[in-house]
Amino acid sequence: MKRQKTLETNANNGNLFDLLSEEIVFTILDFIDTNPLDRKSFSLVCKSFYITESKHRKNLTPLRQEHLPRILNRYPHVNHLDLSLCPRINDNSLNVISNTCKDSLNSIDLSKSRFFSYNGLMSLALNCKNLVSIDLSNATELRDSAAAAVAEAKNLERLWLGRCKLITDMGIGCIAVGCKKLRLISLKWCISVSDLGVGLIAVKCKEIRSLDLSYLPITNKCLPSILKLQHLEDIVLEGCFGIDDDSLAALKHGCQSMKALDISSCQHISHVGLSSLISGAGSLQQLTLAYACPVTLALANSLNRLSMLQSVKLDGCAVTSAGLTAIGNWCISLSELSLSKCLGVTDEGLSSLVTKNKDLKKLDITCCRKITGVSIAYITNSCTNLTSLRMESCTLVPSEAFVLIGQRCQFLEELDLTDNEIDDEGLKSISRCSNLSSLKLGICLNISDEGLSHVGMKCTKLTELDLYRSAGISDMGIIAISRGCPGLEMINMSYCIDITDRSLLSLSKCSRLNTFESRGCPLITSLGLAAIAVGCRQLIKLDIKKCHNIGDAAMLPLAHFSQNLRQITVSYSSVTDLGLLALASISCLQSMTVLHLKGLTPSGLAAAVLACGGLTKVKLHLYFKSLLPQPLFEHLEARGCVFEWRDKEFQAELDPKCYKLQWEDIAQ
Repeated sequence: MKRQKTLETNANNGNLFDLLSEEIVFTILDFIDTNPLDRKSFSLVCKSFYITESKHRKNLTPLRQEHLPRILNRYPHVNHLDLSLCPRINDNSLNVISNTCKDSLNSIDLSKSRFFSYNGLMSLALNCKNLVSIDLSNATELRDSAAAAVAEAKNLERLWLGRCKLITDMGIGCIAVGCKKLRLISLKWCISVSDLGVGLIAVKCKEIRSLDLSYLPITNKCLPSILKLQHLEDIVLEGCFGIDDDSLAALKHGCQSMKALDISSCQHISHVGLSSLISGAGSLQQLTLAYACPVTLALANSLNRLSMLQSVKLDGCAVTSAGLTAIGNWCISLSELSLSKCLGVTDEGLSSLVTKNKDLKKLDITCCRKITGVSIAYITNSCTNLTSLRMESCTLVPSEAFVLIGQRCQFLEELDLTDNEIDDEGLKSISRCSNLSSLKLGICLNISDEGLSHVGMKCTKLTELDLYRSAGISDMGIIAISRGCPGLEMINMSYCIDITDRSLLSLSKCSRLNTFESRGCPLITSLGLAAIAVGCRQLIKLDIKKCHNIGDAAMLPLAHFSQNLRQITVSYSSVTDLGLLALASISCLQSMTVLHLKGLTPSGLAAAVLACGGLTKVKLHLYFKSLLPQPLFEHLEARGCVFEWRDKEFQAELDPKCYKLQWEDIAQ
């Protein structure tokens, strides 16, 4: 009865939103969870929505540590706290988090934060009893005392310590003893950790599923205890140069539960050692051997018992046709194959392999420069269910071969044709791939607006388009894309020199656009960029380098409308002190590249970087280093900002064909 009277009162007051139950509002919020601006607008509808939105929010990504007390008070039910956008997080901030969130906090990401220590981590571990995930990657100043603090988080299941180079076996030992529920631990580049520390993890943490030991100075001593882990599924030994064939040959058994193995850049492991490592690993599904031993017939034969193998990555390896043929014979259930930058890939070997693997979903043949249209014919005939094909710089493939891709592989979602001979007929054929979401056509000098218009008309799901240095593209092609692909999120049309403001005005209708790269487009002006700022309010990354006709008139609307902008490059443009100072009002802005701005003065630059409180990286010309006061650098570095200095001369632009010749010379 009381509930009915309340409903009647709310209805009489005209606030029908209050009639909705909390569960219904939660369901509505689930549908608009991707865009923070939408959530903010939703919470401002009425008081009840404001309260309900605060209860619904489980994940937070603050921009600065000084905002934490107010934000955490607003959102008391946070489970995951992502502090990767906060360059400075000190112990006081961690104390605020631990005392406010307490048992509700399950995970925290500190991978890009600095200035915290043992004290803050101890507070976090003791007060947040339900903490199961901590990412401390790149905390290069942490020592064993910090690891001992982490060890107090008794329920911890996932821990990342990548590049914590000062943590030793002693600290890892504390974690092994204290965090016995660990299922995942990454020790990548923890160069002070040896066999002892890794062995302690293996002995004490019996629940380990995933173990990353990349670039550790370990030897065979710790391997037996690792391979005895009954639940181990994923092990990464990339760059472990202390492991060799002789040490692996001593292993009595492999790991039966292992599903993924990465021994990339292990130069001392051949097919002999690999055979020992995977013996008994009949459940292995993913194998990564990038930049490792040559892919010969002997290596391929060592895979003959891996009937469940689905993914093989051989990037950067020297391969033989016999090796590829044998892989095709033994591994008939492959869904993913990567041969990026492999030397020795020929039509013979590749054709034989793909003929036996008709269920391939992902294929990477980037920079396989010896293959021709023969390989493409075999690929498209056998692997008709491909969803991803990457074939950058396959320069011997003729234009007519690309027609086959569109005719036969119509389930493609990702296609990288950078630096290839594709023409408009090829694009017309590829437009049949109606599921395409990512298309890369950089340095494709034979395509024009005509071909791109077909993509715009038929590939309506496109979210990412790269046209870098494809000089035949102009406004007509871009307008076709913007009209036909309203969900576009990323476009790179750098050095498409015929692009004008007409393209930008059209692209401004793509409201989801978050990455816009137009460097080296001399005809676009502040008017066009202002339209992008007004229409594309989710913009995160902007590159207008060498856009000489863009100046302060574009920076003002950017500052007003592009409040999500995190990274901007304005080098060689006409932006002055005024424009840079306007950008400083964007609270999300973290990275700024400012080179060769004629209208920029030392005082204007100093004012801008001081006012931009969230900066983590600034690229400047060396010229300014002696003109800015040292206390300014000290103050900004204390806030977590890093300066990168460049001493580059002003560079004239190359003709696209000259650039391609230079590109090929470098690649060879």
